Amino acid sequence: MLEKIVIANRGEIALRILRACREMDIKTVAVHSTADRDLKHVRLADESVCVGPASSLESYLNIPALICAAELTNADGIHPGYGFLSENAEFAEQVESSGFKFIGPSAAAIRTMGDKVAAIKAMKMAGVPTVPGSDGPLGENREENLEIGRRVGYPVIIKAAGGGGGRGMRVVHDEDSLMNSIQLTKSEAAAAFNNDIVYMEKFLGAPRHIEIQVLADSHGNAIHLAERDCSMQRRHQKVVEEAPAPGITDEQRDAIGSRCAEACIKMGYEGAGTFEFLYENGEFYFIEMNTRVQVEHPVTEMITWVDIIKEQISIASGNPLRYRQEDIKIQGHAIECRINAEDSKTFLPSPGKITLYHAPGGPGVRMDSHIYNGYTVPPYYDSMIGKLITYGSSRESAIARMNGALSEIVIEGIKTNIELQKDILSDANFAIGGTDIHYLEKKLGID
Repeated sequence: MLEKIVIANRGEIALRILRACREMDIKTVAVHSTADRDLKHVRLADESVCVGPASSLESYLNIPALICAAELTNADGIHPGYGFLSENAEFAEQVESSGFKFIGPSAAAIRTMGDKVAAIKAMKMAGVPTVPGSDGPLGENREENLEIGRRVGYPVIIKAAGGGGGRGMRVVHDEDSLMNSIQLTKSEAAAAFNNDIVYMEKFLGAPRHIEIQVLADSHGNAIHLAERDCSMQRRHQKVVEEAPAPGITDEQRDAIGSRCAEACIKMGYEGAGTFEFLYENGEFYFIEMNTRVQVEHPVTEMITWVDIIKEQISIASGNPLRYRQEDIKIQGHAIECRINAEDSKTFLPSPGKITLYHAPGGPGVRMDSHIYNGYTVPPYYDSMIGKLITYGSSRESAIARMNGALSEIVIEGIKTNIELQKDILSDANFAIGGTDIHYLEKKLGID
């Protein structure tokens, strides 16, 4: 087992990794920017190293500084968490070439899955269903592109191969605007991702966002941990997540989950990963794979009793999976609300000092957060300050507990999106389940 791990991240996920390491008797090194000296995990880690100023580019995205921290502290592994460098193939490559274990998949797997065109091709070869589309990059030939559009059927969506997080996408409703949309997306992709490759897919009108959690080791074993529903989104950013997904049958779950696990084996994938799908009219359509732990991993942990962070570390240490597929039993239901330091109506970030914090509690309530009384939320990073998770024997029970927990949580001194979360949880259509990815934006009156 790895003996000392550098946690190359901040906030709640850094604290989550530290707690897993403590349970596994693994020493930890917290890296931090000058703005994050007072983070909870920095105070709790065995060692800490300042890796740069507040700017992410000079600290959490500074590859030489992060590797230097591992060298200075004689660590043997680096956990990237999510965001920042977690899906950066160059970082994974440099970590490994410097003699440390990258707690995640290989650089080659990250590179393949990070290129949406290559990822779709890999999924087709592995038998995972994909959205009808161009099956490769779009060229400059007008007639060829128009023919693809006619074959796929309008509306279509143009996507940047190197995009992500809702960026690098443009919906096209007719062929008159197709070529102009392709050129605009290519220009934006080149500027944002240094990669102007774009591709075309069928634009699904009212799909849900369903994702499959997988774990795979270096011994040819892979399992899936069922699905999550992440359809409650605003501008492609998830707001509420739950597991299992309402309305997905055991047969559907087993069918799509086994395909994802088999795809991991065929690719030689190692570690935790998530296959993301659009789901419409009973069909799953692969859109991308995230080669890291997800923000919403706790809801899966709650219904399967599998600690995903511990499994990541164990797999990276060279151990075979500690579970077989038949060991995974889904029990109950879990819901996660992302708690952000932002205005519930304008969504503008709200950094500042937290003057009072009270975490909710009770049976089936979990709060993953790094904040505390007197903590100052810096203006330099993502606005998420915590994740509130509730578990119940049924979906109704989990919703009831979430309603109670949202009423109990207290965060003063800054604005938060707690009122928005209360509004979503009390929504009649959310209570029924199965809302599509456009539902929240329509509810909020966002075009």
